[in-house]
Amino acid sequence: MGKKQPINPINNNTPEIKYKSISITTYVCLKIDYYLNYYILTRMDIKKELLKEHSKAQAEYIANFIGNDAAKFEELMRLFMSSHYRTNQRSAWVLSKCADKYPELIAPHIEPLIKNLKEDIHVAVKRNTLRVLQEIEIPKDLWGLTVDICFNTLASNQEPIAVKVFAMSVLHNIAQKEPDLKNELKMIIEDQLPYGSAGFKSRAKKILKQL
Repeated sequence: MGKKQPINPINNNTPEIKYKSISITTYVCLKIDYYLNYYILTRMDIKKELLKEHSKAQAEYIANFIGNDAAKFEELMRLFMSSHYRTNQRSAWVLSKCADKYPELIAPHIEPLIKNLKEDIHVAVKRNTLRVLQEIEIPKDLWGLTVDICFNTLASNQEPIAVKVFAMSVLHNIAQKEPDLKNELKMIIEDQLPYGSAGFKSRAKKILKQL
């Protein structure tokens, strides 16, 4: 007779763990740890997690929890648009990561995101908003507002280079569909070029070739 296979002590639908290397007690403990982690991942206080730690790992952890769940993303947007400085600053990074993975989640929120750029917001919020906007299709009825904001951002001497680079990319995307903007965009890029960083110059030169 062949050797009997061990029975999974929790249920028969989860992956087996080899008994040759661990005891039943260890196996059960691993199962308990698995289900505790599952419980935590399905019941998270997003704001509490945002304020707990500011790191790439924590941002990815929260973004993975949100996934493509529109209701969870709605809660993240509420925090992102809040007046609480630390909350909207930290939610900006998570928002960017969520948008990278599931750009369809952003669609209902494009207009408030753009209008929020006119407010006195933290640079991280502005940077990540523009980063998201450069990757998505902006509705035509919002082009005028977006162009005004991005031209002002690009021309400003107060804005960080990363913010200006993303604003430049947003303008380039719109100019591809609205050719009348190309000359103005070309002029302002050429004006900014001598003062830009290596990253700014690299992006600017690529865009100028396409204008």
